[in-house]
Amino acid sequence: MPELASRLHQLQCRISGATAPAAGRSRLLAVSKTRGIEEIAALAALGQLAFGENYVQEALPKIAACAADPGLPGLEWHLIGRLQSNKAREAAHAFDWVQTVDRAKLADALSRHRDPARPALNVLIQVNVDGEPGKGGCEPHEVPALATHVAALPRLALRGLMAIPAPVPDPSTRRAAFRSLAALQTRLAATHPGLDTLSMGMSDDFELALAEGATLVRIGTALFGPRPPKPKQAATTTESA
Repeated sequence: MPELASRLHQLQCRISGATAPAAGRSRLLAVSKTRGIEEIAALAALGQLAFGENYVQEALPKIAACAADPGLPGLEWHLIGRLQSNKAREAAHAFDWVQTVDRAKLADALSRHRDPARPALNVLIQVNVDGEPGKGGCEPHEVPALATHVAALPRLALRGLMAIPAPVPDPSTRRAAFRSLAALQTRLAATHPGLDTLSMGMSDDFELALAEGATLVRIGTALFGPRPPKPKQAATTTESA
């Protein structure tokens, strides 16, 4: 897949060039929702080992298939979609990271269901930086208490914060949201010094996020290309005799 290899190389160069000096080395998370094993394997062969999935049920067969393939060792799976508590058991078993923890009840469930024989589940707290109604993420003022709660739970490792700013056309507004999240993480690090991950920025704004201190950017379309259209469902008709 030469086009995939070319896009990966271009993104790696852009990420390296845009990363803020204080952030150190930033990573690319390949958002693989709707993508097949063949594309994941092609990226893994190029050294891209971290993948993000939005839906637990879609991700489970991919994760299982990759784990069973001896040619795909060491893949790192991140859940980046909103997680309901009734899916926490499956998520805790299958993923290496959950980036969308936004309430104590969910953190409790992930901790309870994580196999103690496995490494701790890496956790990011999702923050609703813009206060969008109905959007996942806790409010900024709720983060310190939630961070303290998560950090005290067994089998979880609090690594940092994640946000998805509102998709507004003004780049300065998005950049301000990224700056706000970075400032929140800096304040939080005073009491949680192990925080090392700031997940923000996607295909259309990751360079803005990197300039404000992102250490992990979530890239789908810019890496894989446009998503294939959803198959149309056949219309059903009812005939009377």
